[in-house]
Formats: sequence, structure tokens, C-alpha cells
Amino acid sequence: MLTVIQRVTYAKVTVNDCLIGKIGQGIVALVAIKENDSETEAKQLIDRILSYRIFADKNGKMNLSLKDINGGLLLIPQFTLAANTKKGARPSFSCVAAPQLSKPLFEFTTRYAKQQYAAVSCGEFAADMQVTLCNDGPVTFTLKTRNEDG
Repeated sequence: MLTVIQRVTYAKVTVNDCLIGKIGQGIVALVAIKENDSETEAKQLIDRILSYRIFADKNGKMNLSLKDINGGLLLIPQFTLAANTKKGARPSFSCVAAPQLSKPLFEFTTRYAKQQYAAVSCGEFAADMQVTLCNDGPVTFTLKTRNEDG
């Protein structure tokens, strides 16, 4: 699995002009699922996001995690993130998990995140979403599970 996380002051996601998720200070995670990903990678990814220290402590150093600041987590399914862009002028989606595999895995990821942490919102799988956020810093990182080959 692959994710881009962004430290935000706020974020929201809408579908058809209806608000379906929002957070205040926290992390927006764009989550891509590839063909060989499993629940093991989903758990690794969520555990890492929740403990990743990207928030400033009293000395201004990135030493605090999402849990430490009691921030929100907004999970957004993002299949285009896993595209192969190594050559040509058009991305290839051949390594992206098919919807019948990736939808249940994204749903598992969301359930697992909510079991581990209370302040979790999410986007809608396969929907045309509009994500609005204020990237704080900006601070943005790419996280990969061990199954992710780069």
C-alpha cells in the first residue's frame, strides 16, 4: 500500500455537494491499494500513520503524533496514486488492485483505523470526491508498506 499524508489545519470531503467527512487539525491520507496488498499492509499503514511524528512539540520540533495531539484522520481512497508513471505521457493503472479487491480492503482499512482511533473520517470509494484542505507547513510525506516496491 502507498499513501501520501498531509499535515492539515482542517480538511473536508464532499460528494455531489454533500459533506461526507471532515476533520480539524490532523492528517489527510490519500490511500492507494495495489494488486498484492492485504489486511496486513492495511494494519501496518494505519499503525504507522497514527504514530508518525509530524506535529510540533513545545520546541517546534516534529516530535508529536496524531494520537499525541488528538487530531483527526481523513482517509481518502486514491487509486491514481498507485499508477505507474515511469514512462510515456499517460499513466498506467495495471498494478492497481481491481475494485472488487480494493474496495473491501479500503473498507477494512477504515474499520481498523476506527478501532484504533476515534477521530477518523473517510471519503467514498469510487466516488467523484472534492477534497478541500489547508496543508499545514506544508508538511507532506509518502509512506509505503513493506509490500510496496517503490
